[in-house]
Amino acid sequence: MERRALFGGKLLPYSLLLPQFAIVVVFFYFPAAQAVWQSLLMQDAFGISTEFVWFENYSILASNPEYYKTMGTTAVFSALVAFLSLAIGLLLAVMADKQIKGATIYKTMLIWPYAVAPAVAGVLWLFMFQPSLGMLAKMLRGWGIDWNPLLNGNHAMILVVLAATWKQISYNFLFFLAGLAAIPKSVIEAAAIDGARPLRRFWTIVFPLLSPTAFFLLVVNIVYVFFDTFGIIDSVTGGGPAGNTTTMVYKVYADGKLGSDLGGSAAQSVVLMVIVIALTAIQFKFVERKVQY
Repeated sequence: MERRALFGGKLLPYSLLLPQFAIVVVFFYFPAAQAVWQSLLMQDAFGISTEFVWFENYSILASNPEYYKTMGTTAVFSALVAFLSLAIGLLLAVMADKQIKGATIYKTMLIWPYAVAPAVAGVLWLFMFQPSLGMLAKMLRGWGIDWNPLLNGNHAMILVVLAATWKQISYNFLFFLAGLAAIPKSVIEAAAIDGARPLRRFWTIVFPLLSPTAFFLLVVNIVYVFFDTFGIIDSVTGGGPAGNTTTMVYKVYADGKLGSDLGGSAAQSVVLMVIVIALTAIQFKFVERKVQY
């Protein structure tokens, strides 16, 4: 007979939840409420007086063509980074899950990049692709490619996508590898005995059983691209050239910190928060239906 531990105190569950609840309130709900309140205010150029303007910051934002360009840049950037990091992470996890010599060293080296800070990851890629000194930039010029992310917007976008993808691959690899380890080998062996080829076994057995992990990583990667890539963009391109790599989260910083438009910056942060929440809700409503638990 299975023995279970019973706790008679009714306040114990709430006491255990209180520290986590306090962290969420202090570091999420309180800053979010501050951002919403700040978005309804407008300061003068010197920051001396503050005026309550209702939704004027949002109307200014809606009539700004540059902001729509930033939204388009963010959509392209997020789609590329999320797709590449998930696809490469899954590919490496499938390869590492096999019985190969030196698999432990291989897995350890693939996890290391996750410990690198986003700004440091950006600087590493900038050094490799720096137009005049970068080793890979010299190689591209040797192939006849006039590589210059400081002047070419497309080159700059490719560079920040590579840096952001490289930074996130390790996280995806780790979870995909854990998900593959949880799949019973007997199921795959039975399909192999029935004559199913490796590719067919992957798409009909392995990937459906891995779908909960893939769905979780999809949500996490979307949040990562929208928020945690700020350090990469700031250290690599600074949003340039000509705003071609300015994402929504970087524009919040640029307009608020550099442009001293606190009300407009707060309005942008609220819009960004609403977009991320909406994307997460859409994923849970439509994508989760195809997840097999």
